[in-house]
Amino acid sequence: MYEPIRTKSVHTPADHADDFPHRSREEELDIQLAGHLAALLAVTDELDLGAAGDRIAEQVARLRGAPPARHAGRTDAPALALHRRALALAGRALVVAASRADTAVAILAAERMDAHTAAVAAATTPAAPSHLVGAP
Repeated sequence: MYEPIRTKSVHTPADHADDFPHRSREEELDIQLAGHLAALLAVTDELDLGAAGDRIAEQVARLRGAPPARHAGRTDAPALALHRRALALAGRALVVAASRADTAVAILAAERMDAHTAAVAAATTPAAPSHLVGAP
């Protein structure tokens, strides 16, 4: 009824699966973490937060083995949008750092999350009135 398949299936494992290098889970997490930190560094440099940027750059250099390129250009993005983006990136970095048990990066990411959360809160809360209600 059916003719047997005479060619190899695309789902059959390759004969020489060991011919190309494989990365370990730790190496993959290092690459992912370095990417999140590099993106956070770009936003941090755009916000002109020099000391925080230097600390992030140190961690990227440790993970990649080479210093990262620093963000040179500026965009017209509002500071609030940049702080929100930095908050999201720091959160991603924290998740990966926790997954690979990198305490130094986890602490750094948590500190950056706190700083950007405070900046977002300060930018979105209405300013207190400068005079008392009902006062002349």
